[in-house]
Amino acid sequence: MESEKYLEGQSMQRPPLFESDGFIYWKNRFEIYVKSKDLDLWHVITYGDFPPIQNNPETKKDEIVPFDKQSDDLKKRLAKNNEPKMVIYNALPRKEYERIFMCKSAKENYDTLLIPHQGNSQVKDNKIDRLVQQYEQFTISEEESIDNAFAKFNTIITSLKALDEGFCSKNYVRKFLRALHLKWRAKVTAIKESKDLTSLSLDELIGNLKVYEVIIKKVSEMVKGKREQSRSFALKVKKESSDEESLTSDSKDEEYAMAVKEFKKFFKRRGRFVRQPRDERKSFQRSRDDKNGKSERKCFRCRDPNHLIGECPKSPRSKNQRAFVGGT
Repeated sequence: MESEKYLEGQSMQRPPLFESDGFIYWKNRFEIYVKSKDLDLWHVITYGDFPPIQNNPETKKDEIVPFDKQSDDLKKRLAKNNEPKMVIYNALPRKEYERIFMCKSAKENYDTLLIPHQGNSQVKDNKIDRLVQQYEQFTISEEESIDNAFAKFNTIITSLKALDEGFCSKNYVRKFLRALHLKWRAKVTAIKESKDLTSLSLDELIGNLKVYEVIIKKVSEMVKGKREQSRSFALKVKKESSDEESLTSDSKDEEYAMAVKEFKKFFKRRGRFVRQPRDERKSFQRSRDDKNGKSERKCFRCRDPNHLIGECPKSPRSKNQRAFVGGT
């Protein structure tokens, strides 16, 4: 079917589907849709139904004409009183339809929708004040993109225009430039010097800023890449230096261990040939003999195992024995 090509509320033949959460958005679309169909329809919604009045040529005054005496042109005009009501009904879901179905005119239907969703004049003024405050305090952060910033800025502007048709500001461009972060200072100065801000449109400004944003992004990526490259090179040099220090330390430890090992071997070998005092040698020999079970040595003169001949208290019997003891 031909109607299946369009989503609900997005067909050229259907009015925009009502949105309670985005009422201002729906209101603007609905107004444009009705005006595109017939300006008389929007006149009926705004100011009320066309009355059955016709100029009397005899009295030259406007008089209410009964239906049976109405001209064809008047009947066609009066038929337009019902067309806006049908347009509104087709745009509403059932819940909202139940709110307005008792209303008699299209103007009454439309006003009934405005009151709960847009508020009365006091609520409307409060919303306008809040939006004006948001407009004055609007700023753009350092990391925020131009597209996101413009979307927020444009929402504030369109909401103000929807609530207050007389609201108009020629300082949109200057306000947006003031809201930019300090990193845009050079570009802002260049625009002020080369452009006439009174004739510069907001769309042209956004296009100019987006081109510069691409340049900034590329430069930032190049700087970031160089930083990463320098950082990786520094880490590589540090790692190589650390590896060299580790190898040097390991080689020094090995040399030290070898030196200690050789030193111990040297003193171990030397300890075997150190001459000991006589008394120590005797006690050492005795202890070795005792341990090895070799304590059978006796005095050559008196055969006493407790001493040797040099310590024997008995005198030698002959000169040969004296000479032997003396030699000993």
